Amino acid sequence: VTVLISVGAVLGRTSPCQLLVVAACEVPVYLASEWAIVTRLGVLDVGGTITIHVFSCYFGLGVSKALFGAVRWPVHPKETPTPRSDLMSLVGTLILWVFWPSFVAVLCQPGDAQHRAILNTLLAMSASAVTTVVASSLMERDGKLSPGHLQNGSLAGGVAIGAVANMAMPPVAALTLGSLSAVVCVLGFSFLTPFLARKLRLQDQCGIHNLHGLPGILGAAASAVAILVTSEDTSRSQVSPVGGNASEATWGQWGDSGAGGQALCQVAGLAVAVGGSLVTGLLTGAVLRLPCLAQPPEQLCLDDSLYFKMIDQARSRGPGSTTEEGVLVLKERV
Repeated sequence: VTVLISVGAVLGRTSPCQLLVVAACEVPVYLASEWAIVTRLGVLDVGGTITIHVFSCYFGLGVSKALFGAVRWPVHPKETPTPRSDLMSLVGTLILWVFWPSFVAVLCQPGDAQHRAILNTLLAMSASAVTTVVASSLMERDGKLSPGHLQNGSLAGGVAIGAVANMAMPPVAALTLGSLSAVVCVLGFSFLTPFLARKLRLQDQCGIHNLHGLPGILGAAASAVAILVTSEDTSRSQVSPVGGNASEATWGQWGDSGAGGQALCQVAGLAVAVGGSLVTGLLTGAVLRLPCLAQPPEQLCLDDSLYFKMIDQARSRGPGSTTEEGVLVLKERV
């Protein structure tokens, strides 16, 4: 999952060889990051908000920044989604929406904690879906809905709720968190992504910062607040230390330093995830600039026919086509 999220920042402008290098570099770093955040710091993150979503997002952005540098890529003709691609993406969004609660609750202790995780996730994602429709309509000048907003904003609640899904909270808290995450996601697509591309020359092809980064930070902050608000005795009985996101050390640390110390651990875990992923992402992006990895030229980006045989194009194209010229260019680079 981490690799799939990270490559969203550079998808369409990288070669298969480069994507393989990203996967090979990211997996060991992710395992080390999860060990440091969960085992050493004792961060509570049953749904992977910090360890998966935040880490993957900023790793991918680091790769993008190092790979493309300060070059401002023009808008590619094929970068604009088509009605067919929007429809398929909405189908994928629906599948993710249905199965997201099970993804969040799988590491919870069977019983009440798992039921809470499922219900809180459903509440947050329901709120984010409804809020996305309203926010998208308000952001568009003609009042119509943006498929890109719907594809991402409706899932933002699932990203944000992961860190607090198994905690006992009133339904309004989950609904509020889901609504805020949707608003942050839609505003990110409308304002933050163009700002980062213009000022920092940061390329984010799939908008992973808006779906995984911003809601992930919001969820991490919510987990710290929830720990402070919830009493220590209630937290011990209602936050379940099970699976890869909890340990006996976690509960010992909370018992020694109290809820305030655990809240600081949540913030420290967020800092480790963001800082570690950015540094390692920048290093990985620098490796991807090696000529032997055959990065495609700009005119051939976002074109599947460069690496896959397309039936429709095979019937109409003859020798000397643009794609064949691109293949020759890549071979010369290698």
